[in-house]
Amino acid sequence: MAADIAISDALVLTVDERNRLYERGTVLVDDGRITEVRKSKDGDGEIEATHTIDGDGKLVMPGLVNAHTHLELTPLIGAFSDLDLLEMMGSMTAIYGRLGEGDFDYLVEAGYELAALNFLLGGVTTINSMDVRPSAGAETFGEAGLRGFFGSTITDLFWDVPVDEQFDRARSFIDEYHDTYGGRIRATICPHDDWSCTRDLWERTAALAAEYPDLLVHTHLLELEESNTMARANGGEDSLDLLDDAGLLDDRLVAAHFRVADEADIERTAEADASVAHCPSVFCYWNPDAEMQWTPVPELRDVGVDVGLGIDDHYWHDSYSMFGEARQARLAANVKRTSGQFSSMELVRMLTIEGAHALGVGDEIGSIEPGKRADIILLDVHKPKFTPLTNVPAHVVNNAAPADVETVIVDGEIVMQGGTPMTMDADAVQERVEVAVERFADETGWELDIGGGEPPGSVETIRDLPKRGPARLLSRLALQSARDKLPF
Repeated sequence: MAADIAISDALVLTVDERNRLYERGTVLVDDGRITEVRKSKDGDGEIEATHTIDGDGKLVMPGLVNAHTHLELTPLIGAFSDLDLLEMMGSMTAIYGRLGEGDFDYLVEAGYELAALNFLLGGVTTINSMDVRPSAGAETFGEAGLRGFFGSTITDLFWDVPVDEQFDRARSFIDEYHDTYGGRIRATICPHDDWSCTRDLWERTAALAAEYPDLLVHTHLLELEESNTMARANGGEDSLDLLDDAGLLDDRLVAAHFRVADEADIERTAEADASVAHCPSVFCYWNPDAEMQWTPVPELRDVGVDVGLGIDDHYWHDSYSMFGEARQARLAANVKRTSGQFSSMELVRMLTIEGAHALGVGDEIGSIEPGKRADIILLDVHKPKFTPLTNVPAHVVNNAAPADVETVIVDGEIVMQGGTPMTMDADAVQERVEVAVERFADETGWELDIGGGEPPGSVETIRDLPKRGPARLLSRLALQSARDKLPF
């Protein structure tokens, strides 16, 4: 018996259909795929393999899936943390407008590196990112050995970049990067959302999707009360009706947030076999409306909708931890409703196999089973925090943290071992990020130091940052929702 990687005598959480958990298990990997998963036998530590891993004191589980995120502004982590909603939304909108015009490429490139490094360190092996200029992200994650879905944002009301240019940019990205880096990098089609896209844009998106029938369509859907209002302004009964009219409500749709969905929306989403990415932390941190319902994840899962977890704009809430996202999903749902909304194993599945299914790759990754691509992480659970080691799924979603991840395997390649990235130079990445942030601060007047962050100018100045036409939309929404909350 020979293998590329042999892991023996480990605690193995398979996340297969039966959620099998081996107290002492062996996992073999060859040619990028898992070939065997079973109880360990005497002598498994001597299996002939290119890489042998002693699993004693380690938990083996599938790599984590970040089903919805944005990565370009990663270096600004900490910059938004203590702003109020008005300041945050106004500042963010201004920056995104300039990204759309091609500014701050140095910050974008550093952002992708920093995001890739931190997700690698935290056991996130697959991401699904919607960004303005994703080429650097595809290259960075591809070279880091990670798995990623990337798409170029398209919108006709969010910023002033000509729509034809946006579609040309999206098509060029698809042609250059889809199914590259051994299939680990895939392109997506990304209309931004259902409150800043007109019917014409949805129809043009559908035409683009018809050109590339194997690509996901990734968008923000039913995120705000304005979602259905905008759809009605575009001749639809509601958001889902508008997407259905355009031919986009189907099994290729990945819908982030889904906060204001009602029972009919849930049923139609299930019938269409569309998927949802639930991002609890960002809305716990920046909740615009205390009366708004919480994303109906239990109801979605009950009718068979695949729901993955996403970290969204991690630099808005200062966390790269997908383990933390699972914990937040539980706490927020329990507070909004009542206790017992999720079992620990349900949350583990949302972190892994259900996230993979939401992205259309559940038959390839997301669980530890023979035949699947080997996306595997090992956590060091020989620690006081995990003692006693009872209820392993609860430890994963309530107690584990990125620092517990010791080894990361993607597509059968070891990309981190012993807590050290094998595919990235962490010191060099940190140095480039520091330089990029200093340059950004100098160019914009944004004060960023160890004591916090302060955007340029007063609140009144922030109101005026998006200088032209449609780019004002998000700021207007932010102003409207925040006006009654501010003392001026």
